[in-house]
Amino acid sequence: MTKKQLIEQVSRKAHLTKRGATEAVETFLGEIQRALTKGDRVIISGFGTFFVDQLKKKKMFLRGKEEEIPSHRAPKFHAGKTLKRVVRR
Repeated sequence: MTKKQLIEQVSRKAHLTKRGATEAVETFLGEIQRALTKGDRVIISGFGTFFVDQLKKKKMFLRGKEEEIPSHRAPKFHAGKTLKRVVRR
């Protein structure tokens, strides 16, 4: 599902205009990004948890030569029990 398709579904199911649904989805995603940027966890009950993980520096072979990737932060997601159960069906 693309963001455009998500906006269409939100618009239809929440009886919103496309503009209202777009604003709602953009605000929701923006708030998750803002929280992750600050290093906070975003816990959505029944869905999962978004968090930021600190990755260590490592050596990799890129374009045929060994390069060192510096340590950096990366967004991660752990699915909750309810989401896992629904997807397994």
